[in-house]
Amino acid sequence: MQKRWQIAKQDEAKTLALYEALKINQTLCGILVQRGIDDFNKAKQYFRPQLSDLHSPWLMKDMQKAVERIMLAFERHEKIMVYGDYDVDGTTAVACLFRYLHTIYDRIDFYIPHRYREGYGISQPGIDLAKEKGFTLIISLDCGIKSVELVEYAQTLGIDFVICDHHLPGPVLPAAAAILNPKQADCPYPYKELCGCGVGFKLMMALSEKLSLPAGTYLPYLDLVATAIAADIVPITGENRTLTFYGLRQVNESPNNGIRALMQLAGISKPLSINNLVFVIAPRVNAAGRMDDARKAVQLFIEQDYQTALGYAEMLHNDNADRREADSTITEEALAVIENDEKNLHRKTTVVYQEHWHKGVVGIVASRLIEKYYRPTVVLTRSGDYVAGSARSVAGFNLYEAIYACREYLLGYGGHFAAAGMTLLPENVQPFSEAFEKVVATQITDDLLIPEIVIDAAIRFSEITPSLYKILEQMEPFGPDNARPVFIARRVTDTGYSRVVKEHHIRFVVKQERISFTGIGFNLASKFHLLQMNAPVDIIFTIDENEWNGEKHLQLKVIDLNLSNPEHH
Repeated sequence: MQKRWQIAKQDEAKTLALYEALKINQTLCGILVQRGIDDFNKAKQYFRPQLSDLHSPWLMKDMQKAVERIMLAFERHEKIMVYGDYDVDGTTAVACLFRYLHTIYDRIDFYIPHRYREGYGISQPGIDLAKEKGFTLIISLDCGIKSVELVEYAQTLGIDFVICDHHLPGPVLPAAAAILNPKQADCPYPYKELCGCGVGFKLMMALSEKLSLPAGTYLPYLDLVATAIAADIVPITGENRTLTFYGLRQVNESPNNGIRALMQLAGISKPLSINNLVFVIAPRVNAAGRMDDARKAVQLFIEQDYQTALGYAEMLHNDNADRREADSTITEEALAVIENDEKNLHRKTTVVYQEHWHKGVVGIVASRLIEKYYRPTVVLTRSGDYVAGSARSVAGFNLYEAIYACREYLLGYGGHFAAAGMTLLPENVQPFSEAFEKVVATQITDDLLIPEIVIDAAIRFSEITPSLYKILEQMEPFGPDNARPVFIARRVTDTGYSRVVKEHHIRFVVKQERISFTGIGFNLASKFHLLQMNAPVDIIFTIDENEWNGEKHLQLKVIDLNLSNPEHH
């Protein structure tokens, strides 16, 4: 698949000023400036995050009200329910707050809605159960900001809500006792990108201050907060970066039993990186809700006994194995459906439907199909009397608006710019598919149908040194808005030692001005002929370290390559 190369703009004056202040590699200074780190103080906070950088929780709108309502519940011996969504952010948030409150108060339980029976967010069965069991306060995490009617319904039953959420509020807010959400228009909290677990963490901070408890009462939950930040794809900037930095340290020094058990089953040894949280912990936690019931994810994270935690971790591990099997089978079937229909080759969208596909993995399958056919994609399956499915977009295209434009064929829909879900009647699958193709075809520009690689900076091989790599390592943890830097090196030549490995990959040995580097390029074998032409090529790569026989060497992880443009001398 051909890709567009986009080199990020450099601000030379600011880069030079930062270079004067920091005296580190100028190319890296240019990348820091692009990320808004353009003076000594910002750089100091970025490279040396401190827990003292965390904002005061009292800056968040309604924090005082939230703490007062919880204190009142303690005084009145009310039963408190901690309620959260079934994904990683929701289950880690519930585990943190439940364990934290449990150390100071005993009339408490938690609730996770069932993904298929109740759906996302606050549910009526959840409220009814709270009423039946005598709960009078529900603290919701990672959901609730749009549950206007349900919060009102709870009030008629004598149940109050404290809502902790990070999703965009609608025009009307629920009539809760308190709403903690930095995205509220009138919330003065300085950092707007916390995840749900992050908002719950701020509530624990405030409660500890109110009860004169030491920081040691809430800091041990940073490993779960870091897991939520990694999994929820929120920006790793500002406060999130500080939380993740210390959360990863906690993961490596004294992790939660649940994290430790999942890592042991996955056979991962320390030190763990943010990628381990994203690719090892997150899918296993999400698989619980996708394949079965997410309650056990919370039980895993609150378990005090390691052997018991291992038992829960095995259940999640098995759910994940089932999820993977379903995901690869369905992906193969879906690719066959697309390839067997001539019309699909010229479409701007993919819509595929089979009655027997597992509803828990259709979103993952949509993402897989985009890797092969880069265009907005909807994967549908049968769910009772209806058809339900998930949609995924390509970078830069507003999927939600396109689905909203086809709403006459849908029973329900929801989502955001990049991903959405929907339900419809079986007889509307075909008309929806045609309408969706029509809407997308009129709105999408051709360049959006070609994947884009954003390059942070051009670099020469002579700059790639162990000291440069040391600074790159200090830029971690990487994630959205603080991605691992992507470089381009121009007019690089093959040394004659590059080769294709395992049919799909290239093992590179390339040089630029007498300096050579080895590298690996996954799934780039189709471009191997470019190296054999003995002409200069431009390569796009990230830099990592390879350990071989106890010695460490820098190597390039090549993302793409093309013949050099003769003008780039």
